[in-house]
Amino acid sequence: MIFSGFSRNIVFWNAFTAWAVAQILKVGFSFYRYKKLDLRRLVGAGGMPSSHSSFVSALATGIGIVEGWTSPLTALAVVFALIVMYDAAGVRLAASKQAITLNKIIDELFEEGEFHQERLKELLGHTPVEVIAGSLLGIFLSYWGLR
Repeated sequence: MIFSGFSRNIVFWNAFTAWAVAQILKVGFSFYRYKKLDLRRLVGAGGMPSSHSSFVSALATGIGIVEGWTSPLTALAVVFALIVMYDAAGVRLAASKQAITLNKIIDELFEEGEFHQERLKELLGHTPVEVIAGSLLGIFLSYWGLR
């Protein structure tokens, strides 16, 4: 009963579509940049455009369209979206840079030894451009899907 009602939630499905489109675009941008098809980009974090930003921007836009731009629910969705996008561009990007540095240290210190350290994932966060592109994609797709 709950799931059948949720399956008709157009705001959620528009947001989900924005996320999926962003993930697919990541594969294309990655192929263009590295000249290699990397299907892991379909589910991976980081990269252009930010699927987190697409998802939450489409969600906030959809709620704004359906509930009205003065609704407290819209305000909640916008604040939630801004926090997610700040995290994607701030905290997670900093963690990515730290992982790159730590991996370099490990490579340099233990290049000739028997040290077997698992490499840290380096692509975690987004640049501000990736976040803005993801956000614009989400807003556009939400408007287009709810028109």
